[in-house]
Amino acid sequence: MRIGFIGLGNMGLPMARTLLHAGHALTLYNRTTHRAETLQPEGGHVVYTPAAAARTADVLITMVADDEALEQVMFGTHEHAADEDGALAALPQRAIHISMSTIGVAASRRLAQAHANAGQGYVAAPVFGRPEVAAQGELGIVVAGPADQVECCSPVFRVLGKEIVTLGNEAWQANVVKLAGNFLTAATIGVLGEAFALIRKADIDVDTFRRVITHVVATSPTYEKYGALIAAERFEPMGFTLALGLKDMKQLLHAAQDVGVRMPIGLTVYNQFFEGAARGHADLDWAGLARVSLENAELIEEK
Repeated sequence: MRIGFIGLGNMGLPMARTLLHAGHALTLYNRTTHRAETLQPEGGHVVYTPAAAARTADVLITMVADDEALEQVMFGTHEHAADEDGALAALPQRAIHISMSTIGVAASRRLAQAHANAGQGYVAAPVFGRPEVAAQGELGIVVAGPADQVECCSPVFRVLGKEIVTLGNEAWQANVVKLAGNFLTAATIGVLGEAFALIRKADIDVDTFRRVITHVVATSPTYEKYGALIAAERFEPMGFTLALGLKDMKQLLHAAQDVGVRMPIGLTVYNQFFEGAARGHADLDWAGLARVSLENAELIEEK
């Protein structure tokens, strides 16, 4: 299978490497070229425009930061229409775009329609997991789109994912599930941050508390993983930035508004991330949200 791969950030790079090691032929584009060039010794073919990554692809994978980045690589430099710089105009008919980024519902719907108009396929397959999980080919993948197109993409999903859940024919529904899943993780981080702030201010050993929450309160990989990061205050190097968490919580609230659902806890979590970014923590791992809770506790003590 000839695969075009656009977006070689913290998640995209290990995903592309995993596909290369599985024997797939990859044409690679990244805005920062040297990231793509690191995969040349492993068989990756580097190109210098999104269109070049798409032109010979059976499947085009995108793994970029947000809606704006995705629409720029797919539609090109013009605001309202595809041009020769964009991947969509270059993608062959019947080829399939797999969007694996965390994006909003409106962007996903727009892409589905644009690909249908061009005679191409579109599947949304956002992923759950951090870079080290991507490197092991053990991501969780939520997939939605036309059944025949999902089936064509299954060799990709089997290489990248350990747990693959297929939803149905409407691609945008996978994006809703991804946003809802990220909300649950973000809310957990917020709760852990406040709990650890309380433990620190009460002069209780944080590692003892971490053992309590992971062995007594709940057996949870999320508690275990983020509890360890928060206990050690290890927020760099980041796996997923606080800024991206803020973006996802904003998209979550948009998705909820679209279907008429009130999310007061979601709004609270959004405000926590907004405060973290405003305080200069945007580039930390999103577990760094715990730093905001500790700073708030220290401000109260000063008063």
